[in-house]
Amino acid sequence: MTPFDPADPAFLADPYPSYARMRAVGGVHPHAGLGFPVAVSHAACSAVLRDRALGRVRTDAGLPMFDLLHRNSLLEREGEPHTRLRRLVAAAFDRGHTARLAPAVQRRADELVGALAGRIDDGAPADLVSLVAEPLPVAVIADLLGVPESERAPLHGWSDAIVRMYEPDPGDDVRAAAERASAEFVALLRSLVARGGDGLIADLDAVRDADGSRLSADELVGTAVLLLMAGHEATVNVIGNGVHALLSRPDTWSGVVADPGLVTSTVEELIRFDAPLQLFERTALRDTEIDGYRVPAGSRIGALLGAAGRDPAVFSRPDALDIGRSPNPHLGFGAGVHYCLGAPLARTEVAAVLRALADRLPTMGLAGVPVRRPRFVMRGWTQLYVHRA
Repeated sequence: MTPFDPADPAFLADPYPSYARMRAVGGVHPHAGLGFPVAVSHAACSAVLRDRALGRVRTDAGLPMFDLLHRNSLLEREGEPHTRLRRLVAAAFDRGHTARLAPAVQRRADELVGALAGRIDDGAPADLVSLVAEPLPVAVIADLLGVPESERAPLHGWSDAIVRMYEPDPGDDVRAAAERASAEFVALLRSLVARGGDGLIADLDAVRDADGSRLSADELVGTAVLLLMAGHEATVNVIGNGVHALLSRPDTWSGVVADPGLVTSTVEELIRFDAPLQLFERTALRDTEIDGYRVPAGSRIGALLGAAGRDPAVFSRPDALDIGRSPNPHLGFGAGVHYCLGAPLARTEVAAVLRALADRLPTMGLAGVPVRRPRFVMRGWTQLYVHRA
């Protein structure tokens, strides 16, 4: 029996009851539709993410530029190649980029929320997704990489086109759009490397390992594209999903407004409560077991991160939004060797938006019916209108 249909609108609207039913039976379940088993308990998902017998093993999609990006991505490497690439990328990140950007992130969040509030004050509801959630992470990643303002317009479209390839059964139109976006993004990044500059791209180009080795041109491009896709898509969806969850519970939103000290724990709870990335796949490098489920070498298994975040064995009242929850060992940023390097920056962005919204729109509420993206893996909203309640 297939436990859920990832294309079913009812499931996409609220997958968590399906996850709960599966978790009550066992930690891992076969899924004929996806073509691989899925872990649903926190323990099983954590094991999928941490088990060194499991790795990211991609089969080329037959799209030259898309495949170039993924072959050279930190996320798609294992063993010593992954260790080397992560060490070099971490060294570039360690040059204070997140700390340097933090004040600018807050200023941008304040500006965007100010524009949102201005639209609302003119008498009509305004879309938080298009006016705040989408432009903020694009601007931040562009600042981080050193992309000039005049060349930033396509970044959001490129990211969206590429990540749609991660959904089950992308069609020919999606594949063609992903290849075009990959080629155009690669061309921009290679141009930026040639020009030099003082952003992360320049640091990635300059960083050297202990033996003097450096990132290849393709590794640098693959790293930069991963930063855009992971940093943009996840942050957009945390903001959208999170604000929707808060405004659906006005007393909880009032708690954030009343106590700015709760912002940090609220960010973690929003990531747990409605995970922006629902599924992360791994491939068995050798025979292994996850929660007693045999995973033969060469076969795939998925971790349903949204299910892990609602596991009552780890989280008390898992279906409640508890902005003071502590500890909060969610898996929203992954775990193990592939833990997200950009997690501090993502936390900074979401916190900046919450602070700006609490300051400028403390009485805001949901307006109209929000529009959900019809996607399973990348969970979020297309439109989320708000007004002064």
